Amino acid sequence: MLKSVQIMGSSSGFLSLILKKSHNSCYGLSFVAVSTNPLPYSTARRHESVSKTDSLVSQAFLTRRTRCFRASRVCATRSESNQDATSSHPSSAAVHSAGNVRKISFCQWCGGQTKHEVPPGEEKMRAICTVCGKIAYQNPKMVVGCLIEHDKKILLCKRKIEPSYGLWTLPAGYMEIGESAAEGAIRETWEEARADVEVQSPFAQLDIPRIGQTYIIFLAKLKKPHFSPGPESSECRLFALDEIPFDSLAFSSIFVTLKLFIDDIRMGKLNFHYGTINKRPGSSPSDMCAFSLEYHLQS
Repeated sequence: MLKSVQIMGSSSGFLSLILKKSHNSCYGLSFVAVSTNPLPYSTARRHESVSKTDSLVSQAFLTRRTRCFRASRVCATRSESNQDATSSHPSSAAVHSAGNVRKISFCQWCGGQTKHEVPPGEEKMRAICTVCGKIAYQNPKMVVGCLIEHDKKILLCKRKIEPSYGLWTLPAGYMEIGESAAEGAIRETWEEARADVEVQSPFAQLDIPRIGQTYIIFLAKLKKPHFSPGPESSECRLFALDEIPFDSLAFSSIFVTLKLFIDDIRMGKLNFHYGTINKRPGSSPSDMCAFSLEYHLQS
């Protein structure tokens, strides 16, 4: 399945990777971690099957340092394959991190017109006010949310707003000024699912450089077994792991998060995950055939 895997570096408990796809398939994403001393196949941990998710979530093979994951449902179309091919170059991270930067025409401080040039000592084009001289820096948006497990089921919300209207997501949204990431995740969960939750631990950080977003998803528990749709949701529902609607998820970040969670459940240990989601230019948020997971690290 993989054309190549470039190991970027490792340390105790962590390994970083770039993943490549070799053929046209909407079932081709792999999360791979390689150990220098893998155990023999016969000693790998056995995994119980979970009916429907067997076709979606890979078998995981235990190694001395880390694990091998194979997940699914990311399309390796020709254009995406060509894009992935460029990421094998050591400088590809800088290319992907360029992202989409909006043009700023007026200064946010004094209202003066801006010029666009590279300031002295910097490397990127910036909007510089021609009146007050201040530089407008554009920074990524932080999205925070909760992965809530209750009775071995996951709470999902069906979106009642764009983008991805009518598709399922974890309760999550933009972090506000003046709150911590955990506080923002708790607030968003109440706003979207009217659920009062207790955050237990961070589970995943997923960067999407092309659209300037970083997701932080926390594991959380319901304080009370009550939830209902908020203003931005048309429905809230608990899904068993083999019932999660992977073909109707709103965002690639939610797809990856749920896959990683199911893989961890199969392995019997929840980890903290970090990765970069490389989206194909021009793809919609809900296009599950238009991204790859790169630089996957896990504790």
